[in-house]
Amino acid sequence: MSETSPLIRPLAEALANRGYDQLTPVQETVTQPEYTAADLLVSSQTGSGKTVGFGLAIAPTILADADRFGPAGAPLGLIVAPTRELALQVRHELGWLYGMTGATLASCVGGMDMRDERRALDRGAHIVVGTPGRLRDHIQRGSLDLSLIRAVVLDEADEMLDLGFREDLEFILGSAPEDRRTLMFSATVPKSIAALAATYQKDAVRVTTAGERSQHADIDYRAMPVATQDVEHAIVNVLRYYEAQNAIIFANTRATVNRLTTRLSNRAFAVVALSGELSQSERSHALQAMRDGRARVCVATDVAARGIDLPNLELVIHAELPSNGETLLHRSGRTGRAGRKGVSALIVPKNARKKAENILRFAKVTAAWVDAPSADAVRARDEERLLADPVWSEDIGERDGAFARRLLDLHGAERIAAAFVRAWQGRHSAPEELAAPGAAEGPRPAFGPSRWFSISLGRADKAEPRWLLPMLCRAGNISREDVGAIRVQETETFVEVLAARAPAMLAAIGPEGRLEGGAVLRALDAPPFGGSAERPKSEPPRKKGPKHAANRDAGDSAWKTPDRKRDRDRPIPAPVAAEHGLLTEAPAPKAPKPAGKKPHRKGGKSATGASTGSPRKDRAPNKPAKPGKAPHRKGGMAPPKRGKN
Repeated sequence: MSETSPLIRPLAEALANRGYDQLTPVQETVTQPEYTAADLLVSSQTGSGKTVGFGLAIAPTILADADRFGPAGAPLGLIVAPTRELALQVRHELGWLYGMTGATLASCVGGMDMRDERRALDRGAHIVVGTPGRLRDHIQRGSLDLSLIRAVVLDEADEMLDLGFREDLEFILGSAPEDRRTLMFSATVPKSIAALAATYQKDAVRVTTAGERSQHADIDYRAMPVATQDVEHAIVNVLRYYEAQNAIIFANTRATVNRLTTRLSNRAFAVVALSGELSQSERSHALQAMRDGRARVCVATDVAARGIDLPNLELVIHAELPSNGETLLHRSGRTGRAGRKGVSALIVPKNARKKAENILRFAKVTAAWVDAPSADAVRARDEERLLADPVWSEDIGERDGAFARRLLDLHGAERIAAAFVRAWQGRHSAPEELAAPGAAEGPRPAFGPSRWFSISLGRADKAEPRWLLPMLCRAGNISREDVGAIRVQETETFVEVLAARAPAMLAAIGPEGRLEGGAVLRALDAPPFGGSAERPKSEPPRKKGPKHAANRDAGDSAWKTPDRKRDRDRPIPAPVAAEHGLLTEAPAPKAPKPAGKKPHRKGGKSATGASTGSPRKDRAPNKPAKPGKAPHRKGGMAPPKRGKN
């Protein structure tokens, strides 16, 4: 840092040791001498370095122009963040920034043991970082004393209001001394933030940095239209094409996070999950695995969309489109931080293109609409990476050289090179073949010799072919064309697989046959319904309409095609059940219809002429209705029903 820098010396040295050659725009602005004692309302986008910025901004206030803190007691600085992850990350950043000042930091976040936090506060802390709800609990219990607070920082203030923390924030700010400094950092400044600032800040200075106007300039937005059934295949190819050092995949639900994590783990990706159902310890371990290189892919819900800063995060994939443009910006803002470049890839199913266009327009970002990387494109990129590998320029040691000459004598150069390529490819997941987004399905080829398998899910588990088929393909590394009939029974499902592909599928799934969600796959010694395991080469044409439901159930392709809807609770039609031996006894015959005419509705007469109820009010007494027409009231509405509400 420059010798003329206005920063306190220990903080300037910490920045220099961290490799900071110059401050970011927001850091430069908030450390101006004229703002040393002022309340600040700062508009700062994610990735702008605001954590270090407000750490520098409050330093003169809480250090009182000294170089070091005295003994720790009641806290002098308070940082409030919306999420546990962000609060812990802020504590980590301030830890190295204030490392040479002798600062003691404490955290108060939900999901952690409150007794441990209370003991840490009792021992004393100069700076406390926490989430609104947990900080309020400590204040009300008397374990957090705010009487000496000199500066309060609200980080991601707009997010805290969106999450419903207004009452907690007002309680915290109302409990702090009135002569404190209050700094609010927010990506946007809506009316709610302006009202909070007007109430709890004194003549706040509004700070808008230049970075806000050039938002996400270092992020390359790419929208990739894909066929609906190829969404997860496209995710695999995007990961393989970019081979990012760190990548985040965002999904909208915990179920999708779990499914994608299992799928990618089965495909040999080093992957962790991050969602609200995990404990704080599990979430911390997942982030630490990303930071130290044990994992390279994180599948997360939007709980990770704000404030998480992972080093060398080069790729963000939106497996499911975000709900709005603001969420898109916060998700994408995990990459392209502090001058580094990044890619934000939106996987857009065929029926969601309009939604994607609207989200991009409201976010005010421009995305290039490109095809998702094909399998050939991934292989070509692999060849480029292999040819550019630094291993080719490394010196050859004496021992390695002797063994290399021995291999050349035994196998020759071409065979050795081919073996090296296969070994190199074996360390990476194979790319997926993608269908064109708008391509129509061609005629289905005849199915060859097959084997039958049983999956331990049935109608009782709400099993459906439309999700059983993708699950089996993902786990067994097979394609949809390798699967024939899928027949869902009450407690299990029978699946037909090409005999030539069955060994590879079993090898990919493993000897225990474990599938997603705890389902188990087992091989059958014979077709489940008797007869040949081969699919008939031709099938009778199917007619549409409810009268031909038996045709829909009898055909194999109706069970396989995931796009066809089928009533799960409808029993198997008797002809089909009988054909496959599913009926143990003949169905009871229907009771014969009673002779004579059907009785009239209430208000008419029975077959014997006796009255069946009170006469309708809209019909004259003793005047029968005209045959073939139902009487109706003036206005075309039926009389109101009587009885209990």
